[in-house]
Amino acid sequence: MNVVSYHPAPEDLSYTFGGRAAVGKVRPGTIVELYTEDCFGGLVRHVDDLPSQVCEFPYLNPVTGPFHVEGAEPGDTLALHFIAITPARDWAVSTTFPHFGALTGTHTTAMLQPPLEERVWRYDIDLAKGVAVYHARNSDFSVELPLDPMHGTVGVAPAANEARMTITPDAHGGNMDTPELRAGVTVYLGVNVEGGMFSIGDGHGLQGHGEVCGTAVEAAMNTVVAVDLIKGVATPWPRMEDDLHLMSTGSARPLEDAYRISQHDLVTWTSELTGLDTLDAYQLVSQAGQAPVGNVCDTNYTMVAKLPKAYTGGAAVYDSAHARLRALAAQYTTW
Repeated sequence: MNVVSYHPAPEDLSYTFGGRAAVGKVRPGTIVELYTEDCFGGLVRHVDDLPSQVCEFPYLNPVTGPFHVEGAEPGDTLALHFIAITPARDWAVSTTFPHFGALTGTHTTAMLQPPLEERVWRYDIDLAKGVAVYHARNSDFSVELPLDPMHGTVGVAPAANEARMTITPDAHGGNMDTPELRAGVTVYLGVNVEGGMFSIGDGHGLQGHGEVCGTAVEAAMNTVVAVDLIKGVATPWPRMEDDLHLMSTGSARPLEDAYRISQHDLVTWTSELTGLDTLDAYQLVSQAGQAPVGNVCDTNYTMVAKLPKAYTGGAAVYDSAHARLRALAAQYTTW
């Protein structure tokens, strides 16, 4: 079994997709053990650590990588299967920001009321109990919330030598912030440049759909991912697969365009897999699909379109990459 471990120093973290040399090369079939920092680079540790004072823009939302996948060329698809996503510390943080989030004025949604207060919440992470403990700031209220670790940011280098800030989701992936991207899920990313150049970051111990305040339970993570390459198969927008569902994503503003992108991709993908004509696939997805919200706070919003695989007639997806990587993950966990 080919296993690679990588723990970046702070100066090794990346803040863009594209425009950066690879930190390492891996072959398809490799399992990569990664450490990822939280979206504040570990600098917000206590409720008095205001991000505006301890962080420096644009050095937010760092990712670990990029990794060059041998043999990956434009027109191929990378498959990344998340074997494990585990909080690396016994604490995590969340915040509100002035002019950021779904329920405040922003530079593109101008309002006359004052901006929201910048406030930090610190969560206790108890891995043994599987909970994150929320503590209200202005009362003694607290409650245990079940951990559901996921990665808000995963992607590849965009095409045409473009470099995109890690906070922006688009067709290359990026900061999609969907809680669907948890352990046991395979994400499919279209390759735009030689090597693909994938990066991962922005771990969340827990996040509600939409990431409405602009941040989740932001946590450093120890993550294990299995890498595969599907040659000669393009993927227009990031897609995901778990044991029971196929998922398409779309990222844009306004939110309805992100919704349309994700639904369009799922309808056309379903048509391709089942042989149904477009309108028959449209009807099936319309009645059996789900639409979880990724984020409604980033520079682009993200929607997910989700369909149970039971309704697609058992069609193989990406040469059964998910099943193949699940088997590799099982070997790793018993290794």
